[in-house]
Amino acid sequence: MDENRVQAYLELIQKLLNCPNGKEGQILQANEELVDAGLVQVMKQVAEQMAAEGNGNAANWLINLAAEIARMLGMTASATPQEYLEFLREVLQAIVDSNSNPQVVYPLLQANLDKLDDGLTQIVEVWAAQTVAEVEHQEEQFIVAILLNNFGNFMGQFPLGNKASNQETAIVTYQNALQISTREAFPENWATTQNNLAGAYRKRIQGKKANNLELAIACYHNALQIHTREAFPQNHTRTLYNLGCVYRDTQQWQFVYNTFFTAIQITESLREEILSGNESKQKLAEEWNILYRCMVETCLKLNQPIEALEYAERSKNRNFVEAILLQDSYTIFPPKVAAKLALLRDEIASAQYQIQQGKAENYRELAQRLQDLRQQGNQLQDKYLPVGSSFRFDSFEQTLDRETTVIEWYLVGETFLAFIITKAAPLSVWQSTPENYDKLIHWASTYVNTYDKEPETWRNQLAEALQNLAEILHIEEILKLLPASCNRLILIPHRFLHLFPLHALPIPNASTSPTYLLDLFPRGVSYAPSCQLLQQVQTRQRTHFDNLFAIQTPTEDLYEEDVGAVRAIKQQFTHSEILKKGKATKSALLPVDDTAKIVTQHEKLATAHCLLFFCHGYFNSDLPLNSGLELADGNLTVAEIIAHFRLENCRLVTLSACETGIPDFKISDEYTSLPYGFLLAGSTNVVSSLWKVDATATALLMTKFYEELEQQDNITLALRNAQFWLRDSTVESFQAWLNKSKLSPIWQDILKRDFEQWEEEIGKTGKRFNSPSYWSAFCVVGKGE
Repeated sequence: MDENRVQAYLELIQKLLNCPNGKEGQILQANEELVDAGLVQVMKQVAEQMAAEGNGNAANWLINLAAEIARMLGMTASATPQEYLEFLREVLQAIVDSNSNPQVVYPLLQANLDKLDDGLTQIVEVWAAQTVAEVEHQEEQFIVAILLNNFGNFMGQFPLGNKASNQETAIVTYQNALQISTREAFPENWATTQNNLAGAYRKRIQGKKANNLELAIACYHNALQIHTREAFPQNHTRTLYNLGCVYRDTQQWQFVYNTFFTAIQITESLREEILSGNESKQKLAEEWNILYRCMVETCLKLNQPIEALEYAERSKNRNFVEAILLQDSYTIFPPKVAAKLALLRDEIASAQYQIQQGKAENYRELAQRLQDLRQQGNQLQDKYLPVGSSFRFDSFEQTLDRETTVIEWYLVGETFLAFIITKAAPLSVWQSTPENYDKLIHWASTYVNTYDKEPETWRNQLAEALQNLAEILHIEEILKLLPASCNRLILIPHRFLHLFPLHALPIPNASTSPTYLLDLFPRGVSYAPSCQLLQQVQTRQRTHFDNLFAIQTPTEDLYEEDVGAVRAIKQQFTHSEILKKGKATKSALLPVDDTAKIVTQHEKLATAHCLLFFCHGYFNSDLPLNSGLELADGNLTVAEIIAHFRLENCRLVTLSACETGIPDFKISDEYTSLPYGFLLAGSTNVVSSLWKVDATATALLMTKFYEELEQQDNITLALRNAQFWLRDSTVESFQAWLNKSKLSPIWQDILKRDFEQWEEEIGKTGKRFNSPSYWSAFCVVGKGE
């Protein structure tokens, strides 16, 4: 090809890449003399180079434009039938040799983008017909069908090339696989291929969308004939979810509801059966979370906000139940119960195998038996699990007084919701736009990354960041939905929203001093993991508050931090037990072994009204139930707290440590954290922190918090007043407080020196801890009273 011509093609291609969307036709018309087969060839070469350099989106756009120009010019296929056939054989061999490894197959497809067109689609049919004619045994035909299925999956999911042609190739491939692997000969594989074909029809670009969706619905119904609820419950549930999504595409909301309803019923009946292995567990957990989110969205489309909230709650509780069953079932259930559950699992597996293999003499009887076995297992588990799977809005609403409002956030696919729950008005729902959802995701990512990598920048920018969050959440708009009588607020965040101090969101006002959400509610702002757990802790009556159990500086790096805060707090209790330094051990808090009921310290822990942990906390993002507190001889985990602690007399657990309130939010809808663990263990309230806190600010806040508790019988108000005091006090105010305090002489001397230094830096009227990074780290989780 002439070099000048090639250069002209390249310049034209560059113009096309840089032009505004929709102007391509004008540019091609202005350069009509260059629009020929040579241009198409060079465009494909440039696209291949761009894809190799990692610019996949531009490469995909360019290859699609090349295909359009080729069709406009009436060009024939870009390769001979023999070349297509050789390429297909090469890809199929790569699939076999690599065991369907995308890292092997995708580069091969990427290097042959010019062959991913209608010519390849036609050659697939030729190859399938020839190959089946050559094999004699049914087993060999099955292998061919499996190979075609895998090739169809690769073509349908490949992100480069002409997506319309890729989907057509996938569809034809699946259709040929179905002709080989028939329902009668290979029913399971036939059902799997029907599922794959349905997915390809749903993503199909050619043809009318309505027709393609109807074809997808038909394929999913075909798959459900084999992947029945009794024989293949997991596959059945996944197919129902996909079917519901297609109904959603067609706006048939009642069909969507009915399909998701059945899928959730099965999911909740299976519990830990449905998961196995960490990778599979995480993948399936996210699938089931999406199922619940879709159901919440569907209920709202059908104008059923109460049912939407109930499904949001069921999602949270189901996730936590599964997490316990998968990670900690050996400590949750007594040995005899665990053995009984194991026998039930064996019976379920045996019955399901008989159904799958078609060996059931009486199918209906065995299917009913399978359902009964699962129900027996779930009912047995429910007796020992700390949280159930059911939630009813009407019974929860009755636990609220008319001056309290609950705001529960819930993140669905492209928006986020705020449910406003109050006894004074019907349930209302505020819904964001997709644009606001995207802003929230970006804001949260920036917040977390800055906190992890640039903590000083995060601290300095926290006030501005919270201002942006208030605008993204439209907190002003949501507050207008609250009744005028509301003077107490309970916040139930969702997923990563648990990470943020929502009580410190700034609210616009006419004053020069900033107003925060916490300022607006005289009875305070507290948090809860879910409505169900809030309802559970509200039934617990804890009238006594004179017995303290404390863990004080168990690790050596904290020995110097022991300035007397715990000693000052101890003075406010009639009875106290404090384990300090090397005596503050995990072994002192847990039973000696699985059969021992209690040991001495364990008994004292169980009778305490208040637990105080002055130590380090940590968060395990991979296994949230392994998050915990660092003690002298090891880590006390959330799982161990839930399994072994029985805090039947405890009104308050205070976690005066770093990051003790951080929850799991990557996959699960559930709030899995230290506060949740202590609530499930029996406490009614937990005070915990959301980030690494300043040592002096924390010591002052905790001291003032317990002073307030001595004066009034309300935990949320005590923390609110202590936070206001820390936020609003001047250096002069701190000095006046110190002169009246009953602190130890050592701590008084330390604070006196600190106050003198602050006076030199910011003056007597300066406010040392006015920034939210100091005063808003701690929050009350639980009953709040």
